[in-house]
Amino acid sequence: MFTGIIESLGKIKSLTKEGDNLHIEVASELAPMLKVDQSVSHNGVCLTVVSLTDTSYVVTAIKETLDKTNIGHLKTDAVVNLERAMKLGDRLDGHIVQGHVDQTALCQEIKKQNGSWVFTFSYDPSMSNITIEKGSVTVNGVSLTVVDSRPNTFSVAIIPYTYEHTNFNTFIKGTVVNLEFDVIGKYVKRITQGYQ
Repeated sequence: MFTGIIESLGKIKSLTKEGDNLHIEVASELAPMLKVDQSVSHNGVCLTVVSLTDTSYVVTAIKETLDKTNIGHLKTDAVVNLERAMKLGDRLDGHIVQGHVDQTALCQEIKKQNGSWVFTFSYDPSMSNITIEKGSVTVNGVSLTVVDSRPNTFSVAIIPYTYEHTNFNTFIKGTVVNLEFDVIGKYVKRITQGYQ
């Protein structure tokens, strides 16, 4: 379980294929605080630490993760948003984030607005995911509030702190991002619409 409040940025040090799996070495200041078997969110994807050094650690992504997230698009030196799992009893500064990406989206537009930015994303409608204005959504692991919700498209406003301390500052039009829709909204939708 995560909060969507990014702790640190990591840099991809190496990518090693093994069958359908991808071993990802991440250089991070968090490495000395981690342990093997610990969950860490990478661009919103919960991955397990399998080995580590004082300056980096390795996680493994399986085919399912590579097919459904932007993890398979990573290149050496790419920057990823990192968050360690929340501690029970801590403040929930963002919202409840599971680290289970629902689907990817494309960055459609970036507008600078007098000290902040508005990012617009579009996503495939076939999975029937939804956003609502003032509701929560997670983009690359960042807990955000939806400011403009339309069918299969939404916008979020990014303050300077978030822009500078996450990988939002690397996005361009066409960037593929991970989306995790609000878990409460997903349950309400399932209850009201049933299984499809």
